[in-house]
Amino acid sequence: MNKPLKQHLIDPEICIRCYTCEMTCPVGAIEHDDNNVVVNADSCNFCMDCIPVCPTGSIDEWRMVQTPYTMEDQYGWSELPPQADLGQSESDTGLEALDDVTAALLAEAHKGAGGKAKAPASASKPTINLYNLGKPVTARVQGNYRLTNDPDHDIRHIILDFKGQNMPVLEGQSIGILPPGLDKDGKAHLPRLYSVSSPRDGERPNFHNVSLTVKRDPDGICSNYLCDLEQGAEVQVTGPFGATFLLPQDPAARLLMICTGTGSAPMRAFTMQRQRVGATGDMVLFFGARSPDALPYFGPLGKVPTSVLQQHLVFSRLDGQPKEYVQDRLVAEQDKIAEMIADPNTYIYICGLRGMEEGLERAFTNIAESIGQQWTALRDVMREDGRYHVETY
Repeated sequence: MNKPLKQHLIDPEICIRCYTCEMTCPVGAIEHDDNNVVVNADSCNFCMDCIPVCPTGSIDEWRMVQTPYTMEDQYGWSELPPQADLGQSESDTGLEALDDVTAALLAEAHKGAGGKAKAPASASKPTINLYNLGKPVTARVQGNYRLTNDPDHDIRHIILDFKGQNMPVLEGQSIGILPPGLDKDGKAHLPRLYSVSSPRDGERPNFHNVSLTVKRDPDGICSNYLCDLEQGAEVQVTGPFGATFLLPQDPAARLLMICTGTGSAPMRAFTMQRQRVGATGDMVLFFGARSPDALPYFGPLGKVPTSVLQQHLVFSRLDGQPKEYVQDRLVAEQDKIAEMIADPNTYIYICGLRGMEEGLERAFTNIAESIGQQWTALRDVMREDGRYHVETY
C-alpha cells in the first residue's frame, strides 16, 4: 500500500467565496467553478501563502489520503468528507501529520487569519451557497441612504428586496454582489462579498429584505456600482455565505462586539435581532471611526437604550483630542472586559480592518494578565467553544 499523502482542501461550508486565496496563490493551485473554490493537489506546493488572507479559516483543512481527491470531487462537495481510516492513530492524521515546518507556518499564518473559528453551539443552521455564479438571484434596490457626512468616507445603507424569492440569511453571514461588465482579461467580474446588516427576517419584521453597509472605494468596481444604484435598480446576488460568524440563540449569551467602519454591519444585525427576540444577556459595543461624521449609524445608535447596548464610540481624528483607537478604550474599560472574558457565557466578535488585530491582541493580553490568565490560552478555548470570532479584511 502506498504511503498516505497529505492533501490541502477548502471547507465548502465555511468558505465565503471571496476568492482572495485564489488571487493570492503564487502557483495557481486554487481554482473555482460556479459552486466551490478548490485546491489542485497536482499543483499545490504547501507554500501557505493562502492561509493568512482567508478571513474564515476555511482554507485551513487537511486530509491524509491514499489517493488525492480530484478537482471534480471537490467541485461537487457541500461539506468536507471525514478523514478516512487509513489505519493510523488520530494523532497521525490531519494537521498533526504535517511536517514541523508546515505546522510552524500555519501557526504564524493564523496570527493574521484570526485562527480557525467554530460556530456557536446554539446558532441556527445556516443556508450556504443557495445562489452561485451560475445561478444568481435578482434583487431590487428598495433604498440607498448615505450614512456619513465625511466627504472622504461615503458609506451607504443599501436595502435589497428579493421579490418573493427565498434568501435565508442569518446575522453574520455575507452575500455576493456581481458587478456588471468585464475585467481587464475580458472575464466577468467575480462577486464582491458584503456582510448583511439586517436581522434574519428583514429591516422590518417579516419583510425578509436584506441590507448592506457599503463604503465607496474610489477605485472599487463594485462599491462604486452599489453606491450609485438608484431605487428600483436590479442587482445579481450570490450566497448566502458563512457558517461560523453567527449569533448564539441563547438569550442569556453575552456579546462583546468590536468593529471599525463597515465592520459594524454584522453588529447592527446582531443587536436588532436580539432586541426582537427579547434577549437578556448584555451587549457591549466598541466602535471605532475617525470622527462622528465618519461613523455609520451614528444617529441611530444614539437611540438604542443603554439597557440594551452599552456603547463605546471611539474616534481617532477629533480636533484638539488625542488619537484613540478601540484597543485603547478596551484597556480603559479593563475591569468590565476582564469580567466578560472570564465568563464562559461571553461571545467575542471582531470585524473591520485587519490592522486592528495586532492592537486588540495586545489589549486582550494585558487585560487577561490582570486577572492572572494567559490570553492565548483563553482565546483558544473560546474559539474552540465557538465564542471567539474574527473577520477582518
